[in-house]
Parts: sequence; C-alpha cells; structure tokens
Amino acid sequence: MKIDLSGKTALVTGSTGGIGFAIAKGLAGAGAKVLINGRKADKVSGAINRLLSQVPGAKLVAAAGDVSTAEGCAAIIEGKGDIDILVNNAATFEPNDFFDIPDADWTRYFETNVLSGIRLSRALMPAMLKRNWGRIVFISSESAIQIPKEFIHYGFTKTAELAISRGLAELSAGSNVTVNSVLPGPTRSDGVEGFLEALAKQAGISADEMAKTFVQTHRPSSLIQRFATVEEVANMVVYVCSMEASATNGAALRVDGGVVRSIV
Repeated sequence: MKIDLSGKTALVTGSTGGIGFAIAKGLAGAGAKVLINGRKADKVSGAINRLLSQVPGAKLVAAAGDVSTAEGCAAIIEGKGDIDILVNNAATFEPNDFFDIPDADWTRYFETNVLSGIRLSRALMPAMLKRNWGRIVFISSESAIQIPKEFIHYGFTKTAELAISRGLAELSAGSNVTVNSVLPGPTRSDGVEGFLEALAKQAGISADEMAKTFVQTHRPSSLIQRFATVEEVANMVVYVCSMEASATNGAALRVDGGVVRSIV
C-alpha cells in the first residue's frame, strides 16, 4: 500500500514535538501540506526546521496559536485556505491526586483537550462536507477506557473525545468525510520522557529502566511489554487520514500495545 496525500492540506495541533510531530512528519512524507501548530511562534519555527531536515522538500506552514481559547483556534486557521485533514492532537497532562485538583485545572484540561477539537471541527467540517472529502482524527488515549487514578482529569477528557468523535461521524453519514479516534497506550513522547526521567531520578535508575518498570507496574496487561514509539502511533494516524481508509468511520482505533483487555 502506498499512501499518497498529495494535494491535501492537514492541520495537526500540538505538532512541535512528540506524537504530533511524528504525525506531521508522516503526513508530510505522504505528500500533504502540513500546518504545524504550537502556542509559540519560535517553537513552531524550530519544528518546521527539524521537519525540513528530516523530510526534504516538505510543504509546511506555520500555524501558531493557543488551541485552548476560541481566539487561538481562529488564529490558527485564519487565511490558511481549505483544510482537508484535521488531527486534534494537542493535549495537556500531568499526574495529580484527585483530591488536590482544583476547579481551574478541570476547566483548563477541558478547554485544551476537548474544546479545542470541538472548535476546530465546528469550523472546518462543514467545508469538508461541502467538498465531499475530509478526515478528522481525535488523538484520545487508552486512559479514556481505563481511567488511571493518577490521571482522572486527563482520562475524563479523553473519554469525552471518544463521544465527540463518534457523534461527528454520525453527521458525516453518506459522505466521503470520516471522523475517527486513535487511542495510544503508553508512548515515549517528549512529555512522557520528561515524566519518566523525573521518576527515574527519584528512584536512582535510568529512564529506560523506569519505562520498563512503569509498564510492568502500571500497565501490566500490555502485550508488547514496552512503551510504543511516537512513530508507531503516527503510522496509524497517517493511514486513517488516507484515501485507503475510506471505509473506516466512527471508529476508536487502539495503538495501545494490547493494554486494554477487550476483543472489540
């Protein structure tokens, strides 16, 4: 199978690093023009330079803006023309005891992880339907299904994304627009790497040792018994964004290494 996205324009939110960067790289490698998003213009510029060094000739556009606000979402897409592919990847997370999470954090998580995808989908999906082609992908998490006690505020936003994604898919019925969710499991993204390094320092071991210990302790049901790479997650997303995935709609697709014990 050769995925060709030439002539398509994609927006990947939170694409200056981690899973988002890997998705942007995969889409650019398949020929799409990719809008690179981050809150700060300098980080977006740096990400574009890194991508160009890895995918020479890639068609990349800076799209700085804060997805957690209505104004930021509007600024990201203003003047960018038709956007055929939207990957709602931007998210915030950190472990915290439920009883110590203030209202402000719940609101911040909802605005960044959930409302961002709502706002951008609301802005871009009508034109996709009119053109009769488009792809919207929400990057959810296995934490949407198995809510971790240390990430309850994060898990609830990932569950919300599944509901929104399926609902939007219902609105695409009979068209060539698809809306799906991708659920990564433990993945060694930039943010997770920092989390692992902090835990490793406390335990006096290496980050690699901590990664193995973390999976064995906190995700013992993992079938691959390791963290996934960002590229492994991106591969699924690029496929879902392709013409070849035209019959996949309204799905929640797991790239969780088998963490979730389910046959469906």
